[in-house]
Amino acid sequence: MIGQVDEVVVNCQDPSALARFWSAVLGGEPVDRNESWSFVDPPGWTRLAFQKVPEPKHGRNRLHIDVLVDDVPEATIAAIALGAVKVGAIHSDSVGTFQVLLDLEGNEWCVVRPVTGAN
Repeated sequence: MIGQVDEVVVNCQDPSALARFWSAVLGGEPVDRNESWSFVDPPGWTRLAFQKVPEPKHGRNRLHIDVLVDDVPEATIAAIALGAVKVGAIHSDSVGTFQVLLDLEGNEWCVVRPVTGAN
C-alpha cells in the first residue's frame, strides 16, 4: 500500500457552487477555502474538493461518483431540483438500477440502487 485517500478533487470553473450542490446531494457543510478551492466532508466518506481551473470540461469523465439511494426515481427528481441534468432513461438489470446525471458543470454521476446480494 502506498497511502490512503485524502480527498477526491474535481477540477471545475465554480468551486463554491459545486461544493454547495454536492453538499445538498451527500450531506456535510460546504466550505470555501478561497475563490479557487472549496470542499465538503460528506458523512461517512472522504472529502470532496473542488479546484478552479481556467478551462471548461470537455468530454466524458474518467471517474465518476455513484450515490447509493433507496429509490432511484425519487432521488433523480430530487437531484434535478438541485440543478442536475438527467442523461437518458433509468437503467435496470440483474445487478441493480441506476440513473446517469450531470452536476452543475456537466460532470457525470449516478444514483444507484443495487439488487440485494449483487456485486
